[in-house]
Amino acid sequence: MPTAQRNSLRLLQWMMAASLALPLALFLFASAMSRISNSEAADQEIQRTLDVTHEHALKVFETIDRSLAEVTEVVRGMSDAEIVAREKSLHERLRKVAEALPQVKSIWIFDASGHALVNSLVEPAPDIDFSDRDYFRIHAERDIGTYIGEVLTPRPPYQGARFFSVGRRRSNADGSFGGVIQASVLPEYFENFYARIGREPGSFLALIRTDGAVLAHYPVVDHDARFEPSGPLGQQMAANPQAGTMTIRSPVDGIERRMRYERLSEYPIYVSAGLETLAIRARWITTMAQHLIFGIPATALLFGLLVLAYQRTERLEEEANKRIEAEEALRHGQRLEALGQLTGGVAHDFNNLLTVIRASVDMLRRPDLPEPRRQRYIDAISNTVNRAAKLTNQLLAFARRQTLKPEVFDACQNVRTLSEMIATLIGSRIEITAQVPDQTCLVNADAGQFETAIINMAVNARDAMEGVGRLTIAVRAVDKLPSETSTPPGPHGHVAVSVADTGVGIPQELFGRIFEPFYTTKEVGHGTGLGLSQVFGFAKQSGGEVTVSSEVGKGSTFTLYLPRVVGRHNAQSPLMEDAPPVDPASASVLIVEDNAEVGKFAADTLTQLGCTCVLVENATHALEELAVDPGRFDLVFTDVVMPGMSGIELAEEIRRQRLDLPIVLASGYSQVLSQQGSGGFELLQKPYSAEQLARMLRKAARSRRLRRDQAPAG
Repeated sequence: MPTAQRNSLRLLQWMMAASLALPLALFLFASAMSRISNSEAADQEIQRTLDVTHEHALKVFETIDRSLAEVTEVVRGMSDAEIVAREKSLHERLRKVAEALPQVKSIWIFDASGHALVNSLVEPAPDIDFSDRDYFRIHAERDIGTYIGEVLTPRPPYQGARFFSVGRRRSNADGSFGGVIQASVLPEYFENFYARIGREPGSFLALIRTDGAVLAHYPVVDHDARFEPSGPLGQQMAANPQAGTMTIRSPVDGIERRMRYERLSEYPIYVSAGLETLAIRARWITTMAQHLIFGIPATALLFGLLVLAYQRTERLEEEANKRIEAEEALRHGQRLEALGQLTGGVAHDFNNLLTVIRASVDMLRRPDLPEPRRQRYIDAISNTVNRAAKLTNQLLAFARRQTLKPEVFDACQNVRTLSEMIATLIGSRIEITAQVPDQTCLVNADAGQFETAIINMAVNARDAMEGVGRLTIAVRAVDKLPSETSTPPGPHGHVAVSVADTGVGIPQELFGRIFEPFYTTKEVGHGTGLGLSQVFGFAKQSGGEVTVSSEVGKGSTFTLYLPRVVGRHNAQSPLMEDAPPVDPASASVLIVEDNAEVGKFAADTLTQLGCTCVLVENATHALEELAVDPGRFDLVFTDVVMPGMSGIELAEEIRRQRLDLPIVLASGYSQVLSQQGSGGFELLQKPYSAEQLARMLRKAARSRRLRRDQAPAG
């Protein structure tokens, strides 16, 4: 799958996850904030309700307290007998006071023994003992001011609603206990008021004594209720006696509530207001549900669109994969076709060459062959071998597997030198122009392959012009390559060598094939189709590029780009082949060659030159010979590709052992050589002639002699 498509699918997957995760995260954040806000709003609502109930309760108890104070003043100084004597008028007065107070059920005056002297209900008062009531006992013990009692049920013959008492101590003239003045207060009065203001679902309102006894409760309960002092509310009230807020599960009805309490000043009473936590939570859920009503459809719509986009992208990716597979199958078929064309071209050309060699050998075997013809056949074999070697080098150049000998040289100077030779090569009817700048354009490449590439492009231009036209060779330095190339730019730019002609041009549809080996538009016998493939392979292997631009009927321009280097031109080595020859006679050579026939040829050739040869078949045996006496050898001549240790590895091992022996490598092709070079060792390309072998021997011997002459005297 292409990287862009994988990234698109991955991005859509992340977007799908984000389309769910982000709204969810926002919803959770909004939920948390809404819950906090909802809780704060609930606390504020509870506080407002509590303020109302606190003000109401305070006024109610102050009114009752004033009424009791009024009754106290009326009977002040009266004895029990006097009160009984005036029972009718006092009853009437108490009845009017009670009727004026809707919260009061009745008002009573008791003697010191707990019997009613007068009340607001009936006249005369029944002779019933009330001394067991809490509101009487508490005052009998001591004067505690206004006392608020527990909720009680009326004692027969009295009937009606339950009540709690608010009473005061009645003292005699000498300060002794004379009885109690008491008002029976209706809890339902408070509960009805609480019902009117507690209309919100889950509302809670209560009137609670300081000891936890519940005097009035909303919602109404049908049993006595109490908050124990040891319970959560009792402990909270003990810690914060004036006011407080808490969440508690009520022992009255088992419902969890958020509640706040506040004490009535000067009274042992707390008023409390609250909301059920379920009601608070329901408000919060309702608020969030309103968000979800809009959020869920929007999120679902976005997620659905992303799913559709993901599915669409997947289908496109599947189609792209199928297209890639089809293209790969097509390319594979084209590669097979190209391989078949290459194989056929190689077989055709080599069969032609082998035919010449075979015919020449057959003719040389005839005993009656005249000497001139014998020499001609020998020359034919030699020329054919050279052509075969050139063909092999061109194939390796296209495959970028040839062994290059890079060196720094001035492309401008080489083109100037080549222009004269090219003028002779392409004929006098073609005008040649060299556009070469005055400054140097240094490149690091194989100078011989560079010259071959320029000549191949010039020959291709000549054939395109059919021998008549104008050929322009230009050299220039460029900072960057054309945009359509894939070669990365060099640190110092490139040197561009272009060969332009005024020929027939190349159709656009053929641009993709002109660098293929053996591809040619020329007539049979007018070219091998390997010239431009050599240019292509040399450019790629040298880290450069080759491009072509053409217009049918107006000509073509081939441009070779090579990485530019900054530095000085290499000086000519004193070891050049035109240096004075060195006599190799009496030299001792260690030959390492796994091919017996090639090794025997090399040994015979060197023996004819006067050398003493030792032939071994692999690097291990060569090291064994050197271990016996390395001083008996003047040169090591080794093949590169061998079983086990290669020739380069053998040369490096000899160098590591610091043996003063020149080393010459021989190879027809080596992937290591094509990728890494010869490692500084002399290299002789196969197939080589006896003359080339002798020249390399002289060069190596000269190198050793120079090193010894330059060594400091011991």
